[in-house]
Amino acid sequence: MGGKVLLLGMGMQGSAALYDLVKSEAVDYITVVDNKTDLDEKLRNYDNVKGISLDIENDQKDLINLMENADVVVELLPAKFTFPVAKMAVQVGKNLVSAMYFNDPGEEDPVKVQERRQDINALDNLAKEKGIIMLSEFGMDPGLDLIIGKKAIEEFDEVVDFYSYGAGFPEFSCANNPLKYKFTWSITGVLMSYLRPAVIIKNGNIMEIAAREIFAEKNRHYLQIDELGDALESYPNGNSVHYAELLGIKNSVQNMARFTCRWPGHGDFWERMARCGFLDRKPISVGKLQISPLEFCAALLGGQKQFYYGPQERDVALIRVDVRGIKDGKEQRVIYQVIDYRDLDTGLTAMSRTTGFTASIGAQLILKGKITKKGLLTPLDIPYGMVEDEISMRGIKVEKNISN
Repeated sequence: MGGKVLLLGMGMQGSAALYDLVKSEAVDYITVVDNKTDLDEKLRNYDNVKGISLDIENDQKDLINLMENADVVVELLPAKFTFPVAKMAVQVGKNLVSAMYFNDPGEEDPVKVQERRQDINALDNLAKEKGIIMLSEFGMDPGLDLIIGKKAIEEFDEVVDFYSYGAGFPEFSCANNPLKYKFTWSITGVLMSYLRPAVIIKNGNIMEIAAREIFAEKNRHYLQIDELGDALESYPNGNSVHYAELLGIKNSVQNMARFTCRWPGHGDFWERMARCGFLDRKPISVGKLQISPLEFCAALLGGQKQFYYGPQERDVALIRVDVRGIKDGKEQRVIYQVIDYRDLDTGLTAMSRTTGFTASIGAQLILKGKITKKGLLTPLDIPYGMVEDEISMRGIKVEKNISN
C-alpha cells in the first residue's frame, strides 16, 4: 500500500513532480496545494489527486491540518516559504522534501546568517527526536549536481581541482530576446540568485566575491560544450569552501568553484543592473508607494511574452562536474555531465524535469523506506547509486569521461 503525499506548489517544478508522483506505486494519494484559481482544471485528468486552493502565507493553520494527513510533504514553493514550511512539517512530525536551501544564500548580514544557522540546527535536532526526514536542496542545482559531485570525488585518492556547473537556459536557436534567457522557474527566485555573494578557492587561497561582483568580467569564464552550439558564460555561484568541507576535500583541493551558465552577453547586462541597484530587495519610495527594485524587475520581465518559451521551444538543463586529481599515483581527470532538453510531448521543461522529478524521487525513496538516516539531510546524504537508475528511467542521462 502506498503513502500519502502533500504537494505544495503547482508551478513548473510542481507540475513535473506531480506528473512523476502519480505514476509511482509508492504513492496512494496526492493532495496538491496552490493558490491558482484554475487548480481543479489542471488536476482534472489525474486520479487519486485532490486540489486545494490555499493562501499559504495567511492560512498556516489549514496547511498544518493538511500536513497531519500526509506521510511526506513535497515543498516546491517560492524561496520565502521554504523554511517556514519546513518548521511546520517538523512541528507536526512529517517527512519533507524541498528543492530549496533552508538557509538564505543571498543574506550578507552576519547576525542574520548566524540566527538562521541556529534555527536550522534546532530544526535538525527536533527532526531527529521525532524520527523524521527533512531532505533539503533536493532538486537539480542544488541536488543532482551534489550527488554527482560526490560520486566523481570517489574516483580519486586525492582531489586537486573541483569545478561544477549547474544551469538552465534556452536552446541556442530560441535565445531570441535581449537577455538570451527565458524563465522556467520563479522570476523573483532567478533575480535573487543574481545578487548572492560567492566564495571560491583559487591556488589554495580562499577568495570572497561580493554579491554585486559575481558577474564582473574578471570573475567569469567561458565553457565550451560542442553539442550546445556556442560557448557559455560561467559565473560563480555559492560558497565553495562550505561544499569542500561537506565533500571532505578541504585539505587537498587547490581550486574549487561552483558556476552557473548563460549565453554570452547575459553577464554584462546583469552586472550593470546589480551595480545600479535594480536587484536590491529593500523597498524604495516611488511617490507614495514602497517598491522593491527586484520585485519591480521581476514584474516587468514577467509581463513580457518574449521571456517565456513557445510551445515548440526547448530549454536546456546542464550539470557538469569536472574533477582533477590523483588516482593510484597518476594524474586523472573525470567529467560527469548531464544535458537534458524540454520534452515537447509532455511540455515539461528540462529544468522542471531535473528539479521536479528529483524531488519526486526523494519523496518516493522516503515512502519506500530506502532512506534510513533521520534529521536534516542534503543530497550528499543520498548515494549516487540510489538515484542513478531512477533518473535514467526518466530519460535523464549522465555521461562520464575519464582522461589522464
